[in-house]
Amino acid sequence: MALPSSFLSELKMRCDITDIVSSYVNLKRRGRNMVGLCPFHSEKTPSFNIYPENGSFFCFGCGVGGDVITFIMKIENLDYIEAVKFLAMRAGLSMPEDSFDDGVSKLKGRILEANREAARFFHAQLMSEAGKTAQEYLVGRALSRQTVVRFGLGYAPANRFALSDYLRKKGFKDEEIVAANLAFKRSSGKGIVDRFSDRVMFPIIDLRGNVIAFGGRILADQKPKYLNTSDTLVFKKSSNLFSLNNAKNTGLRTLILCEGYMDVIALNAAGFQNAVATLGTALTAEQALLMKRYADEVIICYDADEAGQKATAKAIDILRNAGLLIRVLSIPDGKDPDEFIRKNGERGQAAFKNLLESSGDDVEYRLTKLRLNHDIKRADSKANYMKEALKIIASLSSFVEQDIYCSKLAEELGIRKDAVLEDLSRLKATKRRDFDRKEYKKVTNDLVGRDEVLNPQKKDNMRGAKAEEMLISYIFHNPDMLKKASELISATDFVTDFNARFYSYITEKISDGLPPDLNVSQDFTPDEVSRFYSIINSYNSQTATLDAMREYIDTIHIEKSKLTKADIANMSAEEIMQNLKKKPKK
Repeated sequence: MALPSSFLSELKMRCDITDIVSSYVNLKRRGRNMVGLCPFHSEKTPSFNIYPENGSFFCFGCGVGGDVITFIMKIENLDYIEAVKFLAMRAGLSMPEDSFDDGVSKLKGRILEANREAARFFHAQLMSEAGKTAQEYLVGRALSRQTVVRFGLGYAPANRFALSDYLRKKGFKDEEIVAANLAFKRSSGKGIVDRFSDRVMFPIIDLRGNVIAFGGRILADQKPKYLNTSDTLVFKKSSNLFSLNNAKNTGLRTLILCEGYMDVIALNAAGFQNAVATLGTALTAEQALLMKRYADEVIICYDADEAGQKATAKAIDILRNAGLLIRVLSIPDGKDPDEFIRKNGERGQAAFKNLLESSGDDVEYRLTKLRLNHDIKRADSKANYMKEALKIIASLSSFVEQDIYCSKLAEELGIRKDAVLEDLSRLKATKRRDFDRKEYKKVTNDLVGRDEVLNPQKKDNMRGAKAEEMLISYIFHNPDMLKKASELISATDFVTDFNARFYSYITEKISDGLPPDLNVSQDFTPDEVSRFYSIINSYNSQTATLDAMREYIDTIHIEKSKLTKADIANMSAEEIMQNLKKKPKK
């Protein structure tokens, strides 16, 4: 059973899309619309648009679009019903008593409940005699009982059935335990086996306080050292961060990015509660954009070994693309934060604070690393160093930054600054040409539908498909013209089946006296929703005339009447001639 139309209309009226989005994105007015940097992909020039008149958004950079419900679904990683509940609570609306709660939503709820019970079980095991070895490990890492309790640390016993047996007694079905990735089915197909055993357990908690996953460190000398929950209905490694739920409450706009759980916990214990870590994977663009919501600056605090340095280099590019300021902290003697703080004893906190305050920005870090690989006393090595250094400087968006680092480079190499600036100018011109070529290729591909996936028929029917999109947009913005349009065309006359679905959808809603986008987030896939809002916001249909509508319809009829290659291959010569004599419908 779908949510009542009256409820959804009231919800959207109370949840003004500009107000909702502005709590996540800095918006500026541009004509009748609002624009800002897209929260769903990295960009430096605003391409994210809010359309207050029809309550929608669309990003011309990444192609994501939708209504206020879609926005909350994506930004908060919620399903449809969860997003509606989120907005209803914000608006002070009660959910309809008979509103449906589909199987996916129910299963998500059960997974969260199972995770919460699992966290309690693991913590109780740690505090029991069975967890003595795990307790000794944590004491050896200088963690106090207070820290252990604060992070809800636990222990998964060696018995591979202990957690599953416990959860069954709590009323959970085997299918729910497996869906939470707390266990997996045995190879024989009979029964389930706990995923985690003989490991110190780290609960992963989301921004709403839900336990969404676990990380586990093995106590024996085995591989893998760390084991993490796989992606589930409530958890996605690439879009969550360990301890962000703590860091966001510090009031600081700076985050310390660490490699692992223990580094974050050690920094928290030392008073640095703005530390976060990725979850067993390299930093992703999604995680960088998530950090951007809570910070202006990120201090990268990775291990000083080769793997840590490679990870730092990759993280710098991702964080810069997200629009974050970056500093890189170098820990002496190749230590990680946890080891550094423990080795410094009572001075650990002060020593680490000094490292934070003396950390340089990412440009200085990259230039220093680059400098170590070149002997500038040799002319050829000096020229290569300058060439590579200018690539780093050219990537900076600020002209002031570029000028500052060109001055430093000229002074370091003992050459004229104007020579450095000239080489930089040539390099930037080359980059612009490469960018223009890529953009031209993208535009031409879009024009001929070469990369079309959602509407594969569009590639061979570009003229007809474009007319269909214009008609859809026109009727959406001018619902009073549907009766006239219906006299001239129906969805069965459309050239592409994909656009015919959209046209049927909006005409049905309008005929029922409803807003044409009322249930779009519920009735279509996320990609289809984005395309829907791309269509209605890409054409200036609000000022289009009745004659323009007739032209769209005529074009669709003409294109529909054309023979395709497949038609011709299956027709006789007489049938082809008869078809050519037909006049398109008017």
